[in-house]
Amino acid sequence: MPDLWDVNFGQNAERDGANIPLTLAEDTAVAYLFDHNTGWVADSVNNLIANVPGDFQDEIGCPGDWQPDCLRSWLQDPDGDGNYIFRTTAIPAGSYEAKVAVGQSWAENYGEAGTPDGANISFSVPEDDTLVTFIWNSGSKLLTIAVGEGGGVKGNIAEQRAHWVSRDTIAWKIEDEPDSEYFFHYDPRGGAFSLGPGGIQGGEAVPLTVDPDGLPDDVVAKFPHLRGYTALKFDTEDLGFARIALKGQTAVSAQDSVGQILDATGLQIPGVLDDLYTYDGALGVVWDGETPSLNLWAPTARLVKLHLFADSDPATKAEITIMRVDPDTGVWHIEGEPDWRNKFYLYEVQVYVPGEGVVANLVTDPYSLSLSPNSQRSQIVNLADPALLPDGWDDLEKPPLAAPEDISIYELHLRDFSMNDDSVPDELKGTFAAFTLPDSNGMKHLRALAEAGLTHLHLLPAFDIATVNEDKSTWESPDFAELAQFPPDSEEQQALVEAAADKDGFNWGYDPLHYTVPEGSYATDPDGPQRIVEFRQMVQALNRIGLRLVMDVVYNHTNAAGQSENAVLDRIVPGYYHRLNNAGKVERSTCCANTATEHNMMRKLMVDSVLTWATAYQVDGFRFDLMGHHMKVDMLAVRQALDELTLEEDGVDGKAIYIYGEGWNFGEVADNARGINATQLNMAGTGIGTFNDRIRDAIRGGNPFGDYEKQGFINGLYTDPNESDQGSEADQLAKLLELSDHIRVGLAGNLKVYELVNAAGESVTGKQILYNGQFAGYTEDPQENIVYASAHDNETLFDAIQYKAPASAALEDRVRMQNLGLSIVALSQGVPFFHAGSDMLRSKDFDRDSFNSGDWFNRLDFTYASNNWGVGLPVAGKNKENWPLQQPRLANPDLAPDKEAILQNVTYFQEILAIRNSSPLFRLQTAEEIMARVRFHNTGPEQIPGLIVMSIADTVGADLDEARDGIVVLFNASPEAQTFTIAELAGTPYELHPIQQNGADARLQEAGYEAATGTFTVPARTTAVFQALQSEAEEEAVEMEATPEPAVKEEIVEEEDTAVETPAETPPEHETESAAPAGLDNGAQLWLGALLIGLLFSGFIALLARPKKNHE
Repeated sequence: MPDLWDVNFGQNAERDGANIPLTLAEDTAVAYLFDHNTGWVADSVNNLIANVPGDFQDEIGCPGDWQPDCLRSWLQDPDGDGNYIFRTTAIPAGSYEAKVAVGQSWAENYGEAGTPDGANISFSVPEDDTLVTFIWNSGSKLLTIAVGEGGGVKGNIAEQRAHWVSRDTIAWKIEDEPDSEYFFHYDPRGGAFSLGPGGIQGGEAVPLTVDPDGLPDDVVAKFPHLRGYTALKFDTEDLGFARIALKGQTAVSAQDSVGQILDATGLQIPGVLDDLYTYDGALGVVWDGETPSLNLWAPTARLVKLHLFADSDPATKAEITIMRVDPDTGVWHIEGEPDWRNKFYLYEVQVYVPGEGVVANLVTDPYSLSLSPNSQRSQIVNLADPALLPDGWDDLEKPPLAAPEDISIYELHLRDFSMNDDSVPDELKGTFAAFTLPDSNGMKHLRALAEAGLTHLHLLPAFDIATVNEDKSTWESPDFAELAQFPPDSEEQQALVEAAADKDGFNWGYDPLHYTVPEGSYATDPDGPQRIVEFRQMVQALNRIGLRLVMDVVYNHTNAAGQSENAVLDRIVPGYYHRLNNAGKVERSTCCANTATEHNMMRKLMVDSVLTWATAYQVDGFRFDLMGHHMKVDMLAVRQALDELTLEEDGVDGKAIYIYGEGWNFGEVADNARGINATQLNMAGTGIGTFNDRIRDAIRGGNPFGDYEKQGFINGLYTDPNESDQGSEADQLAKLLELSDHIRVGLAGNLKVYELVNAAGESVTGKQILYNGQFAGYTEDPQENIVYASAHDNETLFDAIQYKAPASAALEDRVRMQNLGLSIVALSQGVPFFHAGSDMLRSKDFDRDSFNSGDWFNRLDFTYASNNWGVGLPVAGKNKENWPLQQPRLANPDLAPDKEAILQNVTYFQEILAIRNSSPLFRLQTAEEIMARVRFHNTGPEQIPGLIVMSIADTVGADLDEARDGIVVLFNASPEAQTFTIAELAGTPYELHPIQQNGADARLQEAGYEAATGTFTVPARTTAVFQALQSEAEEEAVEMEATPEPAVKEEIVEEEDTAVETPAETPPEHETESAAPAGLDNGAQLWLGALLIGLLFSGFIALLARPKKNHE
């Protein structure tokens, strides 16, 4: 609405709906129409502008009758189902005639029986104020005129409220009245039929019988949302017509004893397709030696033709060949020739589309492995072709990994990694190839992280996406020099960035187009297989510096559905691959067109795609976007398929591939509505990780959807309150103790059976502590606990601190808050997960959803000169309502980190990673080990607020840490130093961890331990790690401490390729290798020596040799 986004309408007339795409091949005049009553936005390119002219128009406000350009009788199709509807009560009693006109003229018009230029259609209105409904089907061209509240027509075959669940069974939510009769309708010629007052007209009718036993158990198990539906069975055992019927329109109707229609609706068909056509063979391009074949699953297609192109040039003509179908599987097949290698192709699929009729769709292959630019054509490639294998690919060695709990993850957007890195050539910025430059600033940073203990790099979606133009010559981005001229709290930057959105090369990529092809905009050449080679080179380069690669995969939705040009799946098998609502419309709770992996062939597509990435690209892990929108059985199918991969047979140890995802429980699948979905609670015991929002919110405070100033554990709740209203002092204390319990459960692997004393002084388990009414603890194994404080979604950790810290908090305090949050994540049992740049105080200037905010707001600076704070108010979209909170903070120069502050965060993060990596006690592998070894002190109602004290014992069970008898960690969020006594440790010699003794944080020198009483001292806003060495280790430590310092330095120089590298303070010269950083004058060399000692203490080599843990 004018000047406001508060009231806006997008696709399908939805308020706050998706943007409406408009693609023009050339300059075109476009007319836009908007109805304030329905919210429908139509345009003359995407939509038919259809109208009902007739001799009633002057009665409803038109200047006269029979006026095709008067939109008072505008037919609208907001849901895009092809049924255009107009309703009115303004036609007085009387007899009238009407027909349909398209394009606001008589040039295209339809009358009786949908005939072009056909006879007028008569109707009568019995009395004033009667509802008259005009329904025009754009496929059949039939106009139905229904008079009265009942519409004159019972039912709606444009909807699909019934479900053909197996070859002999239909489920329909309809009350079975005595003497009712039921019929299945189809047209053996693949045509369409219509519904009128007399029932369904056209096609064939097959009788159905109600099954008094209801739906079979296997059907209810597969489709639990249909429980209680009436079960209709075909009267005949000869179901040969079923395969024919599936190639056209289908419907069911109910009639009373005298043949009057009671209801009618179309059919959803995924169930019957799974029953008749589930296929477990290879799809896409399949090679037999040097000869390819192409295979497409399209069981409802009437005909499929292959369009083969010599190259990707749009002007190249196709060689067209009809493919052959296997009637039992629905797979269309064609045998190729050896010279088809590297040629391009499309499928022409002739198929019935509800609301459209039979159409011929020219589409790419859903199993594409390579593409032309902008995904216009698929390419025939062999991923085993030596030309596509980088040198040394077959000899690629994976970095060692003993168990999933040894994993730590760094989440990074591929473009962010190098777009702002001046040590990367311009032509390689934002590409896979940027990772192959070992001396770039970014790669040096990643190498330092790997040497400190990081194991996995998680890349946001790197498969083929729909929203970035792969022709880089078309990209438009604002000039950074111009943006830099504006004040730090200005609106100007975001306005210029937003103006370039969708024109630049930036997007997070959660808009899949082809699941199993690397994204072309990330390649130096998007035309053909160069993207394949460069992706593999990236994997190779990361593995060589000690990092495994995780792919962010988005199988829960597609960019589009229906007949959109970005809809691949739905234009091949309409109505199958996506999850539909009760009326047969595509569900969009994810953001876009939700897929349905509970359907066999969509699950197969997901599993096959994952296996391709695992085997052909050596991907080491998969993060499933909105995993809760998949079923648990789907995720277990992926896990089982990966577990079956072996080094001997597949070149991959599938059991070492880690799976995790977002186990959120919402939308149409919430609470197991469509089957047991892959949510946090449901995935316990599977070995598949889920993101732990409990510890996230406790660390940060508030939640991702509001409460921006509400404090959490690290940023002053109760101990250093900010100026916002957070309740009374007692309320704040109670909240802090509650959040502290959430953190304790998370530190203990988030196990649902872990026992501790809660804030009330009660002995409880993890699942008895509640988080928003749900279990706080929900895992059964620590590898299922993805511990994090920030990710690409929502504000960065630093931006959250800037919201929540008291105004009086100095920048130094804010850096310590950041470090404290990272330490909780790093030292938790489970799998720690870090947002890239959270180790560099990364800011996006409060942008809570920077998916399309361009390079300016998403910058990373691996020279550590800037953390991107104060570059302007964030993009208005989801942020404008918070500008009043953000503006004064961005304008405050005291809150802007300098290089020294950033380096404090960089160094601290590497130290805390190294501490985690120094002892297997931080990486316990079973629930039993955690429950036996991990204890929390300072609990109950009398605890010191803001202090969490955790001990991990190695004096019970097996000797896991050959160097230590135990560890004590004190997390002090208070602005003051704290002392705490663990009486049972009195007499036990604890010392500060050597990495912290010699680390960059001078305040840690104030930490202490009094052995006589077991009393620990921890400075303000500090995490202190103490260790009790075993006696032999103590002797070894004394010997090592006696080693002259120059020897340590000399050893580091000699082992330059494997030593831990501290972050460079100044950007290295591009021509030479950088020397040791000069700015870490707190003793970077000493820290390196301490880290090496810590690693020796840990028995790390012995740990790596331990057998892998079974995922079952």
